[in-house]
Amino acid sequence: MSEVSQIYYDSLRGMLSRFDERARRDRFRLSGLSDFKSWQERERKVLTGLIGLDRLQEDSGEERYPAGRLEIVGEGCSAEAPRPGSNPVIRYKCLFRVDGYTVMPMYILVPGVEQEDRKKGIWIALAGHQGAGKESVAGVRDIPAISERIDFFNYDYGLQLAERGYTVICPDPRGFGERRDAAVQGDEPERLLACSCRNVSNMAIPLGFSVIGLCTFDICRLMDHLKRASGGDRDILNSFGADPGDISVIGFSGGGMQALYLSAVRRDISRTVISGYMYGFRDSLLILNNNCSCNYVPGLWEHLDMGDIASLIAPGPLVIQSCGDDRLNGPRGLENVYEQTEIIRRAYGLYGAEERFRHDIRPGGHHFHSECLDMIDDVTL
Repeated sequence: MSEVSQIYYDSLRGMLSRFDERARRDRFRLSGLSDFKSWQERERKVLTGLIGLDRLQEDSGEERYPAGRLEIVGEGCSAEAPRPGSNPVIRYKCLFRVDGYTVMPMYILVPGVEQEDRKKGIWIALAGHQGAGKESVAGVRDIPAISERIDFFNYDYGLQLAERGYTVICPDPRGFGERRDAAVQGDEPERLLACSCRNVSNMAIPLGFSVIGLCTFDICRLMDHLKRASGGDRDILNSFGADPGDISVIGFSGGGMQALYLSAVRRDISRTVISGYMYGFRDSLLILNNNCSCNYVPGLWEHLDMGDIASLIAPGPLVIQSCGDDRLNGPRGLENVYEQTEIIRRAYGLYGAEERFRHDIRPGGHHFHSECLDMIDDVTL
């Protein structure tokens, strides 16, 4: 009878070798702003294809599946008691039909002040993991397990923006909250806080999509609808005092991932805030290879690294927040982060727009820090 081997022949070494040989082939190699603009245009198309967004847009075009109306469900209710010195907030539950099959639940948070005292822009606050989707981001504390996650991660950044005077949309991403697939549906805390990204990925990749492609598609459809809204939906937006021509995005962790890809493929986003999601793929997603399936896109690493993707946002206002002891930074810590933010700085430098990019570094582990919200006006010209 043989003994269990204590020697393992795993795959990591070979994968790292392949990464080192083939990664980041599309990085910007030329000089000058004109060359860089051409590179951005080309790589947006590459990225759109890699995540499957082009196929999703083709399959679910407006001619076949026009996006439905924004439906408010029930009456608005008061959100949590505002923090000292902050505006009160009214929370509305809404449903948005993305296409012929897909519904995206969301909260719309509206400052409870006179319309003329509200800020005109709309923020889309994207949710990450372990927070029951939109519930944490909107600061809904009815369930103790969610309230604990809000406190632990400082997760209610959507509510914090609304308290500052903005109208904020907090959607459930694919596989989160009310959009969980059968494998993790249920009200038990461990299921409520879970996501079905692996299940969505297993369905999507053989069809030529990806989880991040689906998430990006959903928000693109919402943004397009908001910008074209007429009739009842336009009246809703007007009643909120919101300007659908001024849409910004924010996200922490997996929400930061969504904000990154969305802002990279769209040119009409006013401001982007990414917290807890900026590091090199090799360290943080290849060596640390037990991350959620939503992080992984077939063929992506051959073309671009994360800093290259963020460079597609330039010269749009961008705030990135990192924590010094975030384990997701990988084994080299902030060194892995700085390599990517240097790529971004060079991109903004080509535009002569260095002041539009801020990198906020905070101590501690994987958390959202509200200081990055104080930088919003700093990067906006």
